[in-house]
Amino acid sequence: MKKLTLTNYAQMNTTVLENEFIDQYMVKANGEYVKVYLLLLRHMDESSGSLSVSEMADLLECTEKDILRALKYWKNQGLIDYSEESAAPQNEQEVPHKPSAAQEPKNSAAPLPNIQQYRSRKDRKEFKELLFVAEQYLGKTLSATDIDMITYFFDDLQMSAELIEYLIEYCVENGHKSMHYIQKVALSWHEQNITTIDVAKSSTVLYNKNCYAILNAYGIKGRAPASSEITYIRKWNDEYHFSLEIILEACNRTMNMIHQPSFDYTDSILKRWYEKNVHSLKDVEAIDADYLREKERKKKQAPRQTDASARNTSGNKFNNFDGRSYNMDDLERRLVQQ
Repeated sequence: MKKLTLTNYAQMNTTVLENEFIDQYMVKANGEYVKVYLLLLRHMDESSGSLSVSEMADLLECTEKDILRALKYWKNQGLIDYSEESAAPQNEQEVPHKPSAAQEPKNSAAPLPNIQQYRSRKDRKEFKELLFVAEQYLGKTLSATDIDMITYFFDDLQMSAELIEYLIEYCVENGHKSMHYIQKVALSWHEQNITTIDVAKSSTVLYNKNCYAILNAYGIKGRAPASSEITYIRKWNDEYHFSLEIILEACNRTMNMIHQPSFDYTDSILKRWYEKNVHSLKDVEAIDADYLREKERKKKQAPRQTDASARNTSGNKFNNFDGRSYNMDDLERRLVQQ
């Protein structure tokens, strides 16, 4: 039997460029900047792990300033990171165009930080795994906009990959696969300083208890809240910032007034309270007292308005005439004689 020799060329002879870079970054970037990025990617996994600005300039046949502009561009894009001091050359007036090894300025010859530091601010492997999990939950291939949104959660909201995964799982389980909806929940968690899965789970458990308490107030049992109902409940919690007791009070008033569950009617009550800056049941009681006083005042004014209306009616010109009477027998006789 012949001996088989297996050789892996992929790791040594291949540079892997992610589709994310092509789709989101390459189109907008200057072509020379793309060359610099590819060169960094090419040397990222080398054992030396270092590359100086001057070496990069020689390899790409451009100036060091061109390299620095490209590095600054990719740093602003969040794809690489490096020390400004290690990359900055000396004043060109003090440095010959091609100095000798002895004359070469220290900063220009100093290697940049290990090329592995040019990875994205987020761990690429971890982030790619997160995108894969998100696609499984959402049941679709993520668009560039979807990826930007998840990147926003990761970088700007400083959410861990585990927390983002739970965020997507939680929203999908509640019937919401829209990234716009997921963003709202993420911003709500950020405002509440929810930074771990444990805190998020305790918060969502409390939220779910509130949902079922509201359904019970309507007399609805034996089912989970519908997506439209959850939208209302989230609005009352996250936008109006009402406590559960205020929401339940509005639900009870809804049942007393129209004798059937109506999230829309309850929302109209809570919207009015929100506009009147209600923060507690005492505030609701104060609004009720004001309403009763206004109603009593209008009731006292009603008799005066009725008397005035009666006087106006009696003096109306359409009532100020003598009624006519007709002799029907005489009218019939005249008609026959014609």
